[in-house]
Amino acid sequence: MAEKISFSIESPRGSQALSVSYERAGKGEPLLLLHGIGHHWQAWEPVMGILAAERDVIAIDLPGFGTSPALPDGVSYDLTTVGSILGVLCEALAIERPHVVGNSLGGLLALELGREKLVRSVTALSPAGFWSPGERQYAFGVLLTMRRAARAMPLPLIEGLSRSAAGRAALISTIYARPGRRSPDAAVAETLALREATGFHQTLAAGRDVLFTDDVPDVPVTIGWGTRDRLLLRRQGIRAKHVIPSARLVRLPGCGHVPMNDDPALVARVILDGSR
Repeated sequence: MAEKISFSIESPRGSQALSVSYERAGKGEPLLLLHGIGHHWQAWEPVMGILAAERDVIAIDLPGFGTSPALPDGVSYDLTTVGSILGVLCEALAIERPHVVGNSLGGLLALELGREKLVRSVTALSPAGFWSPGERQYAFGVLLTMRRAARAMPLPLIEGLSRSAAGRAALISTIYARPGRRSPDAAVAETLALREATGFHQTLAAGRDVLFTDDVPDVPVTIGWGTRDRLLLRRQGIRAKHVIPSARLVRLPGCGHVPMNDDPALVARVILDGSR
């Protein structure tokens, strides 16, 4: 059962309370895990056990996703604001400069934390923010289509589709290269997480003009990209390497946009290597 932590953030309306849901396991150096848009902390479940054998792992539901409530009125979902909120969250959790790992939106946020020197290392798996205008438009169109489909399907249909490999492919093959490996319960839960994400549209709107164009000096950076990523095409990894020349660029063979379930052993090894 995920825990919740409450803390105060500054906003245009003064100090306001915010709570964030998280799952924590293991011992060792702190490792913060950040999911993508419309997802929830359970995206990391396939690798949590491996990572927790060597790290103090904290997987969170970003504000407005999973069971974390939306940001207070007047607080933006832009990169700088959410990045600073994550810094306050780390203080509340008493984790000083954790290693951070993010996927998609979470990868972009992880790089923002690295740019602000709030973390010891960054591992970004298919991070957002290295797209061309056309690639961004394509990705946003796919995400909006997925959101509409999730909202249009009644729960009995989602549950029925989840019971077969073909049905799970219909639900989640956009983000997984091997959707049949995802459990029926997980496929249902993440479809509902996408459907019910209160921060989805504000996050998407805040990302329309986002490009990550700054180097991340003095912080070790690993960028991993699935060879079968259908949402953010892998050539964006080459652009990321040009922006952050010292980054280690790792190919994830056979993995999709959310690689943790496609090849847990490989992804866990990349994360552990990147957070030494």
